[in-house]
Amino acid sequence: MRFIDDIYSLYREQLGEDEENAVSVVLSILEDQSRENMLSLIEEMEDEEVIQMVGVYLVEMLKMKMAQDGKVRDWDFTSYPPRFH
Repeated sequence: MRFIDDIYSLYREQLGEDEENAVSVVLSILEDQSRENMLSLIEEMEDEEVIQMVGVYLVEMLKMKMAQDGKVRDWDFTSYPPRFH
């Protein structure tokens, strides 16, 4: 996806090897986006990319629910902002 390629090019040096850096960059970018901007980006995606995006979201949300129920121990759901529920 072109948007991801652009983000990676801009933030390559800041990303390093720590996954938390990627989370910080993404959350920072998302804060500046309107719903309309996000829907426009999604419209530009191929069907496979949309399915992958929704799949990743669903897996992460299920892992968060499992962690809240004590079923997953190594997943830190506290690093996600409250709007992700």
